[in-house]
Amino acid sequence: MDRIVILGGGESGAGAAVLAKQKGFDVFVSDMSAIKDKYKSMLNEHGIEWEEGKHTEEKVLNASEVIKSPGIPKEAPIVKKIIEKGIHVISEIEFAGRYTDSKMICITGSNGKTTTTSLIYHIFKEAGYDVGLAGNIGNSLALQVAESPHEYYIIELSSFQLDNMYDFHANIAILLNITPDHLDRYDNCMQNYVDSKMRIIQNQTSTDSFIYWNDDPIIKKELGKYDIKSIQYPFSRLKEEGSIGYIEEGEYKIEQPIPFNMEQEDLSLTGIHNIYNSLAAGIASDISGIKKEEIRKSLGDFPGVEHRLEKVCKVGGVQYINDSKATNVDACWYALESMTTPTILIIGGKDKGNDYSSIMELVKKKCRGIVYLGADNKKLHDNFDSLGIPTRDTHSMADCVKACYEMAEPGDTVLLSPCCASFDLFKNMEDRGEQFKNLVRNL
Repeated sequence: MDRIVILGGGESGAGAAVLAKQKGFDVFVSDMSAIKDKYKSMLNEHGIEWEEGKHTEEKVLNASEVIKSPGIPKEAPIVKKIIEKGIHVISEIEFAGRYTDSKMICITGSNGKTTTTSLIYHIFKEAGYDVGLAGNIGNSLALQVAESPHEYYIIELSSFQLDNMYDFHANIAILLNITPDHLDRYDNCMQNYVDSKMRIIQNQTSTDSFIYWNDDPIIKKELGKYDIKSIQYPFSRLKEEGSIGYIEEGEYKIEQPIPFNMEQEDLSLTGIHNIYNSLAAGIASDISGIKKEEIRKSLGDFPGVEHRLEKVCKVGGVQYINDSKATNVDACWYALESMTTPTILIIGGKDKGNDYSSIMELVKKKCRGIVYLGADNKKLHDNFDSLGIPTRDTHSMADCVKACYEMAEPGDTVLLSPCCASFDLFKNMEDRGEQFKNLVRNL
């Protein structure tokens, strides 16, 4: 019996373990951290052996294949030993793809992935399609394949997931943009990160579709390196040569495969970045045969995504916005670009090799104050103190919200758009956003 070892006992790991067990493998789950009770229960119910707080090498290094959680870097000591032994390392998505013939709509990009994925899922579900949500959001793809299979899956893919995907095949691949992110995981080499993102189109055939942002300079440069067999559907903000989706004179337009249009003002999502997200989602839905009136309705009533430009509440005439998902500089740029009132910007966290130069002009133009939120704010001081904007230095969310409350005036917006990962002070991005929302609501 082949042995599958799974590193990481979270959503993807536990789901992969259940599917592997169902398919007759000898399965072992190993997690250096504590495994959540709900995943322990799942593993126990299926008779799957697991360990937490350690990696027992004799139980890991005898694997036929290893499924690695995307959060575990390739530099982790146990991963290095696995690779040295010549054991194949794959992702949960790669593994799940072996056991399903469902249609896969896969979305990647440095920014906008979650919004676009959620919007496509909303359109498909409202249109009555049998659809599952997976990848970085939703439930484990492997668990769904094992226990609740769907005809379609809408999958958000990070670069980390793409790194360990080899034979997996996207029927519709969406590449929203490529900007510097996670460079600390790619030897601080932008090309390594770019190569990872471009894996979204690997294994595509002439019957598949590739949707991408036509204005992205990195994508344009990279396309020439690949023999792309799939049907290409480029989109851009304004009509330009080659684009089949764009905005023209206040109208949202898709030319192919079935012409479609609606008023831009009827789109539920606002801001330049959301034009791109809405175009990509509309094209994917059009390709999949969803009726125009159903696409139009869902583009108009989509409620948005938690932690992405999420309006929390108004306190004393000040609007508080949670954009905790803005974990890179480009995401913060889009958030600032959409601000229409004087802004107190909350920025900081675990720096991923950030270059803040691209947001300097927007910060000067839009911000009345900056609140630094991190375990170590030195790099933020070095970059932003010289702008002459009032700043506050904080090291907890409670102190941060208190500082914002003291700085803001009626008519202002307080924007949590940190540019950074959350792991210096918080469990994750969601924890950061939830703490912000709870404290703001208690002001």
